[in-house]
Amino acid sequence: MKKLGLLTFLCCGLTVFAQKSMEKDFSAIEDKVIEWRRYFHEHPELSNREFETAEKIADHLKSLGIEVQTGVAHTGVVGILKGNKPGKVVALRADIDALPVTERNDLPFKSNVTSEYLGSEVGVMHACGHDTHIAILMGVAEVLSKNKDRIKGTVKFIFQPAEEGAPPGEEGGAALMIKEGVLQNPDVDAIFGLHINSQTPVGMIRYKSGGTMAAAQRFVINVKGKQSHGSQPWSGVDPILISAKIIDGLQTIISREMNLTNEAAVITVGKITSGVRNNIIPESAEIVGTIRTLDYDMQKQLNRRMKEMVQSIAEAYRGEATTEIASGTAITYNNPELVSQMIPTMKAVAGKENVVVAKAVTGAEDFSFYQEKVPGFFFFLGGMTPGTKESFPHHTPDFRIDDSGLLLGVKTLTAMSLDYLNSDKTPRLENQPKG
Repeated sequence: MKKLGLLTFLCCGLTVFAQKSMEKDFSAIEDKVIEWRRYFHEHPELSNREFETAEKIADHLKSLGIEVQTGVAHTGVVGILKGNKPGKVVALRADIDALPVTERNDLPFKSNVTSEYLGSEVGVMHACGHDTHIAILMGVAEVLSKNKDRIKGTVKFIFQPAEEGAPPGEEGGAALMIKEGVLQNPDVDAIFGLHINSQTPVGMIRYKSGGTMAAAQRFVINVKGKQSHGSQPWSGVDPILISAKIIDGLQTIISREMNLTNEAAVITVGKITSGVRNNIIPESAEIVGTIRTLDYDMQKQLNRRMKEMVQSIAEAYRGEATTEIASGTAITYNNPELVSQMIPTMKAVAGKENVVVAKAVTGAEDFSFYQEKVPGFFFFLGGMTPGTKESFPHHTPDFRIDDSGLLLGVKTLTAMSLDYLNSDKTPRLENQPKG
């Protein structure tokens, strides 16, 4: 225990020393980070279409003398910064894509961008805070590039497209970046990432060791009935009625078959399509939704029961139905050894009282794919103005972030990078849950 306490003290001591001696660099970068964030917020781009975003990132990294790779996973940008001393390799990741959401905020840097998404014209908005992630990592890159003498090893900056999912028929996101070798040349030993949170007060950091975000799957249920006149339902088989029964039945899998004292699980139907007019019972219906699980055994049970139930319900009402379930992201699993190693650093930067343990959430992150390959740590950064009476969730038109929280993100990722590289400890990649 004494030895562990000494190591913790030394780690905190290193961070505090580095923080104080680099304070001028942090003070100088804050206005830039806010300016970058507002630029990206005003100029959002959808997944795999982040061309101008990538160009601005690459230009910034090049101006710092950082080795730059572009066109990774379509529009991804990777920067490699070698310190003055040899050592390990740490990666820092920021996602760069926006969402098909029309902004409703009254901000001077509000997005008025429109684009095409799945054949429809949509508004485009950074409604999940990826604009802040880009700006924070650009700030970290600038601070560390001015302090190469403190870097024992190499920092790899990963600006990743398509975290929200590539368009249908395209590859993208973390999976494609890994496929194209982002964790190699040089080989990454550990990776850190953060996510701004609109419902966590500015100045706070939330984290969880182990499983922290859910695995996500997409499902499509196709229901086949028999078309007839709306005035004679007995002469047909109503796929809309069958769909309603299926949707209702799926929720009983969660409420009556999942052991929710183990981990959370969610089935959500987000889209149902059927019919053309009010007086025709259509021939078919399509149900599309998402499955969220934090335990792979529960995921397998849920998938099996969905397929059984969907088919049985359809047959009970004289119809047919098939279920297709596509894998999405894995469980975002924070390596316990790496988390334990970094807790003193986070507390030294943010203050002990501002670093809190959180419960797992059913949101999903493709950062999980990196964590399957190397030890990783993903945490949440406060972005809500303290005292705010109403904060709006992510992925909504009213979502907003307080810029004053960004500098803590820069300081934390900078300190975590330096402390990890300057330590002799390398976490093991074991006990990782496998889907």
